[in-house]
Parts: sequence; C-alpha cells; structure tokens
Amino acid sequence: MAGSRQLRVTIWNENVHERKDKSVMRIYPDGMHEAIAAGLRRELGATTSIRFATLEEPEHGLTEEVLSETDVLTWWGHSAHDQVTDEVVRRVHARVLEGMGIVALHSAHYSKIFRRLMGTTCALRWRSAEGGERELVWTVNPAHPIAEGVPQPIVIPRHEMYGEFFDIPAPDELVFISSFEGGEVFRSGCCYYRGAGRAVYFSPGDQEFPVYHQPEIQRVIANCVRWCGSAVAANDVPSSRKGGVGRDWFLKGS
Repeated sequence: MAGSRQLRVTIWNENVHERKDKSVMRIYPDGMHEAIAAGLRRELGATTSIRFATLEEPEHGLTEEVLSETDVLTWWGHSAHDQVTDEVVRRVHARVLEGMGIVALHSAHYSKIFRRLMGTTCALRWRSAEGGERELVWTVNPAHPIAEGVPQPIVIPRHEMYGEFFDIPAPDELVFISSFEGGEVFRSGCCYYRGAGRAVYFSPGDQEFPVYHQPEIQRVIANCVRWCGSAVAANDVPSSRKGGVGRDWFLKGS
C-alpha cells in the first residue's frame, strides 16, 4: 500500500510490434507503454511515479530491485509470451502474493504470469476483421472503483473481437462486459485477489488500433492501477509466516 507516498508503477511492455510493424509504429511511435503512461500521468498526476520495463532488457527489466520498488505492474504482451523466462514469472508471481498489484492488458491474458495467477488456459475466441469492428464496453458493476468516471458504455470504434468462452476462474469482481458487432460478448474487466495482492484483467488494447490513446480507456487503466495499489499491507508478524511451531507458541509473543 502506497499510503502517503507516491504510487510506484512499472509499465511492462513486450515492445516487439512497435519495433517491427510499420502499422503499429504509426499508431504508437513511442511505444504502447508511453501511451499508457500518458494516460496515467493525466489521470493520476503527481500521485504516481512511472518507470518502464521491456522484454529486451536484461531480466526483462524486472529485477528483484525493480519489483521491490513497484506497487503496481501493468503488463502488455502478445507475440513473445514464450520468451519471458520462468524465473521472471516466478519472481513477479511471488511479489503479487506479497501485495504488489498487477494489471494484465489485452493479449496479456495469454502471458505466462496471468495464466499462472489464474491456473487455467486463459484461452478465448477472437477475430481480427479487416478494419476492426465496434466494441462496446458495458459497466456491470458501477459501484466498483475501477468504473469511476467511466461512460456507459465506452465506445471503441474499431477493435479486435474477443469472445466467450474465456477460460478463466469466475472473477472475484466482474466490472465490465464487452459486446461486438458480430454478436459476441466478453468479460472484459475482471478483478481478482491473489494472496495479499490484487489483479485486474482489462481486455481493450490491440496493437493495430489506437485504443490506448482513447481517454476513456486511459481512465479505466488509471482506475485499475489505483485500485490494485490500494491493497492492505500483509500481516508481517513473523509468526504468521512460519511453518512448523511448537506448542503454545502464541503465548510467547513470537
């Protein structure tokens, strides 16, 4: 929990499409991570500090030190899920259980870390129609903090279709459901509690469309970051973390 200090956010981006696909370069010349950061800066301002990490960096930019200084990690990946090392996944997973928040975006549903947190395949139906199709993001839990200030519905003019069945555990809190021109629906905003940490999956954000420049989407991501960063700190009394204990240990004040 950040408390009175700044909320420390690390934006992790695979950063592959932006370096090799001209269509994506035109939409995100500075990378999707910078578009996400721009939204956080506008929505959260000086309450938040931001750093970037990408796949090509040593340890994918997610060293023990970086993670220890991260309250919330956002994650976008698509074409290189298998290149993320298992050690980094283990490290991130451990930090989430300790209390770090994580926001998985769009195709990060199939990332190693999200599948590990969910314990399922996280498979779904999808369609990339030429030119995309309209997506409507409907708020189904308007009292939830990540829905604050969000229009009903959010209209994404052109996007990739994601549809059910989405193989995830039933969300602890379902906030958004999307509908598409083709008739499909999708659980597009799902919240989970994992150990002392919080996790959100928010589906908008295909690399071929300027979704992360859309103010309403930036608002949702900022809300997700704020919610994930407000988890109550874990009880760190040493006895709560021990395994084997003798009789009457609770009477000894240890």
